[in-house]
Amino acid sequence: RVKMSAEEILVCAVQLGKNFCLYFVEILFFISAELECDALCKEKILCRVLRNVNSQLLVVRPDLNVAAFEDVTDQELQSGKGMHFIMHCFKTTTPSSAGLSVAFSVRVEDKSYYMCCEKEGGEMIVRFKEGEVPREIPGESNIIFFKTTFTPYCSKAFKFEYSLERGMFLAFQEEGCLRKLILKKLSKDEVDETMKISL
Repeated sequence: RVKMSAEEILVCAVQLGKNFCLYFVEILFFISAELECDALCKEKILCRVLRNVNSQLLVVRPDLNVAAFEDVTDQELQSGKGMHFIMHCFKTTTPSSAGLSVAFSVRVEDKSYYMCCEKEGGEMIVRFKEGEVPREIPGESNIIFFKTTFTPYCSKAFKFEYSLERGMFLAFQEEGCLRKLILKKLSKDEVDETMKISL
């Protein structure tokens, strides 16, 4: 960075010349050719079950258009229908303090479904749509969540913040006998156990 009068100009070193003189060029010259655009690229995938604070597993039932935390028997867990999630971890060209960028998908009866969020009637809804999680995401996306530890003292449980609505986290809400997966606003400095997810 060079300061000329009151104007700052971004520069980068390009050549070491005679008498060890270092030559610079304005960084704008290289932007189109050298710098990466803001993008997400899949780095690794992990197979996990998602448990809430009550040790219930998240189960997706696309035929009923519902995802909820349920008590699951060992036999049901073995069959794994709608409960073995793939967590797609992405690296980003612009480092974020928000956490690791992840997306979720699940297989149900030989079909793949990805988790996304959509606005409906002024409310954010968590949905599972048939399809695959892409290898690269060129910009913002409604399938990306930021994974962080639940609290600094609880490193084995996590919370997942929706990337397009900061302060909104995956959580569960009781609806009759269901503990339905939702997006929920977190008040600052609040610890909300409904957002606590173990992998």
